[in-house]
Parts: sequence; C-alpha cells; structure tokens
Amino acid sequence: MAKLLYFGIGSLDGYVADENGRFDWAEPDHEVHAAANDVARPIGTYLYGRRMYDVMSFWASPEAESDPEPVMQDYTRIWRAAQKVVFSTTLAEASTDRTRIERSFDPSSIAELKRTSADDISIGGASLAVQAITAGLVDEYIYFAYPVSVGGGTPFFPRAARLDLELVDVRAFGNGAVSMRYRSLHADQH
Repeated sequence: MAKLLYFGIGSLDGYVADENGRFDWAEPDHEVHAAANDVARPIGTYLYGRRMYDVMSFWASPEAESDPEPVMQDYTRIWRAAQKVVFSTTLAEASTDRTRIERSFDPSSIAELKRTSADDISIGGASLAVQAITAGLVDEYIYFAYPVSVGGGTPFFPRAARLDLELVDVRAFGNGAVSMRYRSLHADQH
C-alpha cells in the first residue's frame, strides 16, 4: 500500500505563500533542492490543485530541460516520470504528459489509489491538502522551513485540524532551512 505524503517548502512561521501569494523567499538552493529531489524520487503520482499544477508545469518546459544544473535536470526527470492528477473544475485539458484532470476530490478514490499504487503519492497545494488531511488520508508530512517569518498568507497546515504527529527525521541545511518529516499517528489506513 502506498503512502500519501504532503510536502511543502515555506516559512518558519508555517506559510507556503505570503499574503500576496509570493513564495520567492523560499527558492531552494542546491543543497535543499537535492534533498527535495530525494523526497520526490519515490513518488509515482502527484495530486495537485489547479494553482499548484500551474506552478509545477514549469518542469515540462524546455527551460527546465535545458537548465545546466544537475539538480534541476534530476528533478525534471523525476517530475516528468510521475503521473499527475489535477483537481480542477475549470481546467479544460492538461498541458503536460502523464496528466489527467479530475473535477472533484473524492476521498474514497484517493484511498483506493493508495491501496492499489506500488509507489507513494504526493499531494501538493495547501487547499487541496486540507481535503486529504480532513479525510485522514495523509500518512506523512514533509516540511522544509526557511529562516524567514512572513506573518501571514497560505498556511501549510490547516488551522482548524488537530494532527498528532511523530517526528521521523529532521535535517538542517547550510542556508538555515530545516526539513522536518512527520508520520501521522492517526492516518486512515484504508
């Protein structure tokens, strides 16, 4: 059975985007990017909301493919190899390979995907993740906190949900960022 991972990069005070929707203050350097690649490597399917898909579709671009940095080329290969499911009521068609559109988030479908997938699944986008968290589907939370406080914006964790977590791993980086990996103690084991 596959695990559903919720992964994000954000501020020390827990926001993946500031009040203006910006997240440029959390651009990963080489060391952080390599660690994020290691998190992404075992992912077989990415679940995205529309906005996150728009951001991540960069990895299908010629610019991503031609980037001279090995860490960027590595992630381009990782991202392109995975299946993508985009939850959107407005997106007419996918702009990337290996991508399908779903009109609504159905927890039972995600539970079935977890049961039948050989590879882990990642959910991206705070709004979409709230639905999976509320349904008890997220098995692990991976958060890369940057040494910046933005004071508000889009939170990584939903504000109204209690989550009992067990620390699995923590790692500090040269730029002051810290990655934390937690296992949910109460994820639904569909």
